[in-house]
Amino acid sequence: MELKGKTILITGGVSGIGLEAAKQFLEIGAKVIITGRNQERLDAAKKQLPNVTAIKSDVSVEEDLKSLFNTVSQLGGIDILYNNAAVLTSPLNLGVANDNHIANAAYEMEVNYFGVIRINNIFMEMLKSKKDAAIINTTSILSMVPSLIEATYSSSKVALAFYTISLREHLKIVGSSLKIFELIPPLVATEMTAERNDKKISTEQMVKGLIKGLQKNQDTIRVGDAKLVDIIRRFFPKTAFGLVNPKKANQILK
Repeated sequence: MELKGKTILITGGVSGIGLEAAKQFLEIGAKVIITGRNQERLDAAKKQLPNVTAIKSDVSVEEDLKSLFNTVSQLGGIDILYNNAAVLTSPLNLGVANDNHIANAAYEMEVNYFGVIRINNIFMEMLKSKKDAAIINTTSILSMVPSLIEATYSSSKVALAFYTISLREHLKIVGSSLKIFELIPPLVATEMTAERNDKKISTEQMVKGLIKGLQKNQDTIRVGDAKLVDIIRRFFPKTAFGLVNPKKANQILK
């Protein structure tokens, strides 16, 4: 897929992978719009990357997305929707009753899964009308192998992975040329993973892998260890589970 000259909307673009993606997309000649829930962080991102368009918006709020759509339409529309926004709540012990457990799970599902469907639906006709357009849904290595300490987050990403596959095939059936990409990152060094001591890749490496996959039109873009875990889990599922869930995780669950 040709990226130069495309207009790309990145949700959750104020930091981490989203901000790095904005930087690299700009460098290859794309126009970039980023969204975020916090105006101060949007302003900071705009200061760092003056050429981006920054719009305050929350994927879990439908009225925000309708307003975002109207603003984007006035700017000339988009060619690529990159669903990067996601939340991860505090690790929970599934074996012990916790008043926050269901609320946290619902919040993760609302942003990580329903939020993607919500924004996709709003921008679908715009994107389908373009000659060479795409949606990128970000799942996770945890959509292939579940995490003991991030079970509800893993579940939200599994839901998104299945939805992504179904959406891609449905669009083929109705004769649409809109591309649907699934991005499967490994553990990436971001604010979300700051407390994890496991092996991580940089946001720069992550985005380079994404761009390479887009340019090759790979429906499923696995980056870093996500490639290895995908192979191992097919033949040795217990080994893959052990790689994602080292013994130290058991101590966190106690």
